[in-house]
Amino acid sequence: MIEDPAAAEASLDPIRARLLAELSEPASATMLAAKVGLPRQKVNYHLKTLEAHGLVEMIEERRKGNVNERIMRATAASYVISPTALASVEPDPARSPDQLSAGWLLAVAARLVRDVGGLIAGAAKARKHVATFAIDAEVRFASAADRAAFAQELAGAVTTLVSKYHDQSAEHGRDHRIVVAVHPSMRETR
Repeated sequence: MIEDPAAAEASLDPIRARLLAELSEPASATMLAAKVGLPRQKVNYHLKTLEAHGLVEMIEERRKGNVNERIMRATAASYVISPTALASVEPDPARSPDQLSAGWLLAVAARLVRDVGGLIAGAAKARKHVATFAIDAEVRFASAADRAAFAQELAGAVTTLVSKYHDQSAEHGRDHRIVVAVHPSMRETR
């Protein structure tokens, strides 16, 4: 999870993003230069920037001729930029209270990314797992009226479940957030 604005900016540079993708397997600047078609010095420059932001790390240093070759790798298998990296423009559900608006859905999704990212980071430090649950499904509605009826029925079912299991008096209970979203599916382009 990238939360630092400067690290987010560094990771979004097209060359650096390509280097991050290539560094899922350890490599040196020389090896990367051959893969991406750039001079080794330029690759080194970008690697130093990524390293300064904690996105890559040196795992080995080898003597090759009269130079030291640094073997680097990405510090994660994948990266997600947290909305907190752009805190001044981070979507906030409180600023877009219309639950039927795309802006509200985006704000809720941003909060979900921020919260789950924080949970994952905390769990990694504690060497524990985070208990989560998600449902991902697609449904094709025949009409806008059917979509509205579905949303109303889904809201009723969730409300019934929440009132059945929510126990405000549970002394050692832990609050959990439930996010249910319905939006048009994006078609995958390949």
